[in-house]
Amino acid sequence: MVFKRLLGSLGVGGPTVDTVLDPGAARPGGVLSGRVDLVGGTTGFDVEHIALELVARVEAEHADGESEGVVAFGRFTVGGGFRLDAGERHGLPFSVTLPWETPVTELYGQPLGVVLGVRTELAVAGARDKGDLDPLAVAPLPAQEAVLEALGQLGFGFRSADLEYGRIGGTGQQLPFYQEIELTPAPRYAHQVNEIELTFLAAPGGLEVVLEADKRGGLLGDGHDALSRFTVPHEGAAAQDWGALVDGWIRELVEHRASYGSHAVYGHAGGHGHEPAHHSGPGVGTAVAAGAAGLAVGVAGGLVAAEIVDEVGDFLEGDEDGGEDEEGGGDEE
Repeated sequence: MVFKRLLGSLGVGGPTVDTVLDPGAARPGGVLSGRVDLVGGTTGFDVEHIALELVARVEAEHADGESEGVVAFGRFTVGGGFRLDAGERHGLPFSVTLPWETPVTELYGQPLGVVLGVRTELAVAGARDKGDLDPLAVAPLPAQEAVLEALGQLGFGFRSADLEYGRIGGTGQQLPFYQEIELTPAPRYAHQVNEIELTFLAAPGGLEVVLEADKRGGLLGDGHDALSRFTVPHEGAAAQDWGALVDGWIRELVEHRASYGSHAVYGHAGGHGHEPAHHSGPGVGTAVAAGAAGLAVGVAGGLVAAEIVDEVGDFLEGDEDGGEDEEGGGDEE
C-alpha cells in the first residue's frame, strides 16, 4: 500500500510523495527497505529532508480508565539537501534497521490485530508535512515463531494481541511500550489459570520471553498473577526441543505461589539461573483484536484484519515527535 499526498502546508501546486515499502513482512531487528518517490509541483522547491517515522497504535491504562493513541518508536532521515524542480520526478531508495523490540503483527501470514505504520515526513521551504501512514507488516523471529508453535501444540489458543504503554520491570525493555499476546489455557491448565499473557523482548544477544498467568483462586484465597521470564539465544532455534522447553516454562509459571517470578536463562544445554522479576507496567488490555483462533501450527485464522486508522492522539504530550533522529537510517535505541 502506498500513499499519495499533496504537501498540505504548500497548497495546490506543491510536490507529492509516494512511499512504497518492499513486498513481504519485515522482522524485528531486520531491514526495512523501499522507495520514496517525489514529483515536483508547479514550482521548484528545496527539499530539506525526508524522514521515516515508525508509529504504533498503543493502549494505556490510567486513573480514568483506558485510552488509545499513536506512539512513535523510531525515526530515520533517509534523504534531503537537494532541489526538486517543477514537475521533476525523483526516486529515493531507502534501507533502515528496525528496532529489535518491534512488535509482531502477523503469524503464518495472518494478522494478529496489532497496528504498526511507517509515516513519511517531507520538509520543504521551511514547512513539514507528515503525510498519511503505510501499514507495516512484521513477522516473528525464528525463536518467537518456535515459542508460539510450541504453545499451540501444547493446546493453548489465541485470544488477542495488543500493545501496552509502560514497562515490565526486571527486563531489558527499550521501547516505551510492549506487546502482549493473550492466550487461552490448554485444557490441562484450565483449572489453574484463566489466561496466559506472553511478551517477547528481542535484543541482539537473544530473546526474553515474559510469561504471566492470571491464576484462578481456590477455596481459601483469591486468584493472583504469577510472572516468569526466560532468555533464549537466537542461534540454534531449529535444533531446540521447543515443546519440552516451553512446557517446562508453563509448569514453572503455574506452580508459582507468589506474584514475583523467576528468571531462567536457557542455552542449548538448558542451564538456568534465577533472579527476581516484577511487572511494573499497566495491566492487561483487551480491545485491539478479537477472534477465537488456535495457535496450533499454521492456524491463526478468524482474526479481525488490522487496518491502519486515523491517528487518535498521543498519551503524553511530545510522544509522537519524540525520539532522536538517526541520520542515514540507523536504528533508534
